[in-house]
Amino acid sequence: MRRLGVLTSGGDAPGMNAALRAVVRKAIYHGLEVVGFRRGYHGLIYGEYESMGLGSVADIIHRGGTALRTARSPEFLEPAGRKQALENINASGIDALVVIGGDGSFRGAAALESAGIQTVGIPGTIDNDIACTDYSIGFDTAVNNVTDVINKVRDTATSHDRVYLIEVMGRSTGHIALAAGLAGGAESILVPEVPYDLDKVCERLHRGVKRGKLHSLILVAEGVGSAIEIGKQLQELTKMETRAIVLGHLQRGGTPTAFDRMLASRLGAAAVDFLRSGCHGLMVGVQAGQIKAVPFTEALTQKKPFSKELFELATILAI
Repeated sequence: MRRLGVLTSGGDAPGMNAALRAVVRKAIYHGLEVVGFRRGYHGLIYGEYESMGLGSVADIIHRGGTALRTARSPEFLEPAGRKQALENINASGIDALVVIGGDGSFRGAAALESAGIQTVGIPGTIDNDIACTDYSIGFDTAVNNVTDVINKVRDTATSHDRVYLIEVMGRSTGHIALAAGLAGGAESILVPEVPYDLDKVCERLHRGVKRGKLHSLILVAEGVGSAIEIGKQLQELTKMETRAIVLGHLQRGGTPTAFDRMLASRLGAAAVDFLRSGCHGLMVGVQAGQIKAVPFTEALTQKKPFSKELFELATILAI
């Protein structure tokens, strides 16, 4: 292998730049040329790439987002789009490709692998919904971002005796809501994995008021429903004043945490090592603190387990 390609795809995640930096510098350390494709699979299709040197990734380890930019590419889902991407990969002299992204990005990488392009994936998504890895890049930063909001909202909630609902990302998984809710001391955590009973949420709120609580905070994963609408229902049922905050893309932004930078650096370097050793068609992740690699088929067909143990703990501690 002499020339390595790298791209970031799908939703941006804090720490992607640290992973990109690790891929580029580890590859150059071993004497490889590196090419960066801009805007994910869109760049593969339209031939938008640039040679990357040590200076290309200087001063980015602490920055959120991705220096290569990212995009969702409907064209890549079509045979004609993939055909054009393959032609551009071959024309650019790429021997292998590192893809940094989430579930959809890995499906694209698996398609390229099937077409004969050696690929390795690095999990980068704040949702932490990729199987076969304990953490994906960006999750820790997102949880810290949400926890910071909880800390700030608590002050206002206490001052006004209000119930605040904070809606976080997670269409199909509640990992962010659970982690931030546990860390922030939320009274209730609503996630797609656990059906909720609004009457029981109301009971919990009333119990808090009876023992002198001045505020209540509820974390809502977006896959459960709208925090605004749930808040209206709670206000009608409890007669308590409620407010809802939808964090949206605020969770993705900002400086990545030290944990995410370290994780990204380890996974980026490992991706290069696996390709150099002839291993491809796989995702690199971390399990019990150790770097592990699993085939794309395994990572894409399994579902990331939701921790019922942590959910129960959060419920008990919020009694």
